[in-house]
Amino acid sequence: MGSMGDTFRLRTNGARASTAKPTASRAGIVAALDVGSSKVACIIGRAEPTGIRVLGAALHESQGIKSGAVTSLEAAEESIREAVDVAEQLADVRIQDVILSVQCGQPKTLSGRAEKVLNGALVTDAHLREILADGKRQCREQGYETIQAAATGYVVDQARGVRDPRGMYCDRLGVTVHGVALRSGPLQNLRLAIERCHLQVSRQLYAPYASGLSTLAPDEMALGATLIDLGAGVTSVAVFLDDALVYVDSVPIGGAHITADIARMLTTPLPAAERIKSLYGSALADLETGTSDMIEVPQMGEDSSEGGHRMRRSLVTRIIQARVEEILMEVRDRLQKSGFDVIAGRRAVLTGGGCQLAGVRELAARVLNKQVRLGRPQTFPGLAAATAGPAYATALGLLIAGATTAPETMSPEAPEESQPEKRGGFARWFGSALFG
Repeated sequence: MGSMGDTFRLRTNGARASTAKPTASRAGIVAALDVGSSKVACIIGRAEPTGIRVLGAALHESQGIKSGAVTSLEAAEESIREAVDVAEQLADVRIQDVILSVQCGQPKTLSGRAEKVLNGALVTDAHLREILADGKRQCREQGYETIQAAATGYVVDQARGVRDPRGMYCDRLGVTVHGVALRSGPLQNLRLAIERCHLQVSRQLYAPYASGLSTLAPDEMALGATLIDLGAGVTSVAVFLDDALVYVDSVPIGGAHITADIARMLTTPLPAAERIKSLYGSALADLETGTSDMIEVPQMGEDSSEGGHRMRRSLVTRIIQARVEEILMEVRDRLQKSGFDVIAGRRAVLTGGGCQLAGVRELAARVLNKQVRLGRPQTFPGLAAATAGPAYATALGLLIAGATTAPETMSPEAPEESQPEKRGGFARWFGSALFG
């Protein structure tokens, strides 16, 4: 990453989108905003009949954000404003609202169940709206704000796993709803920082859910997979099963803590520790080709011209491995306690900037006892190769959600009269549009 405050322009293919509509009639324009502890990513795209086209994207180093929560309104506002301004310039369009990824405020899984006796009637949109409203109302908890809620499955009489019961005869209709809730305070502060940039938050989605939309294959979504987002300040978890999000959690430790460990143990400045981690870091000693390799380590408070101390590269690996093991073991323990460690199967997908460390995938496979792969988001027309890595999975997932699903699909509120919720739409689009 560049110097503090640099804005990184992710160049789109070709010229600016000269055909972009003005703000007053910006049908099809979707803006995704991923505010993390280390970076703010903004991607502006357009939903077209053939798919999604990326018009502009920008990345700015995050300031005033720690563990996903705002610690300085002014600094956070400036980081968000810089990223959005550059994305708008590249896309040649002004945006008024954004789809926001959220992972602050100790995410909590909430569930609701509702049923309705129909006495052999045909299931209609009105029946679904009523039963979904009952289920979503149960996904509430004091001190928390529910940011998303959706049906995970319907029961038609004794038949479970029904995706869309409309038009079916039914004596008793049931639904299970899963919701994600966050502590209200941190969430309100994050929205405030965005509103100070004269932007409105149109939708809020849990960050690993968005990452799952951009990285998981249809079979993984259906058969079960655990997505682990290794961010800078937080490691977030999302479990998918039967094309739905069924469990969330987070561990308040991330890549920034690894950097701090290196700085503390090697008595080197934080920027130098980040550079050492990126250039020489590994999460697994087994992968080291030469454990006797020596590296130059600048010392805290000393002039850089004096040179640093020479230390063994293996010492850096031991520091990184200890912290990554701690994170992964905490994730494993939480999954086992919830029961979803077994329910979700043996497939795990790693995303986020932290998963790019050498050896993380192999170490995760050992600790979690799962088949682990790195989740790389799908590519779209206009998307530069620089945005195709795991660190951009969340922002691209937000773009997919905004372009392919109605807001009511994941809304924690009761579905609107004209927009009954429909299950499975994303899974069908994902399979046909991205995988052929």
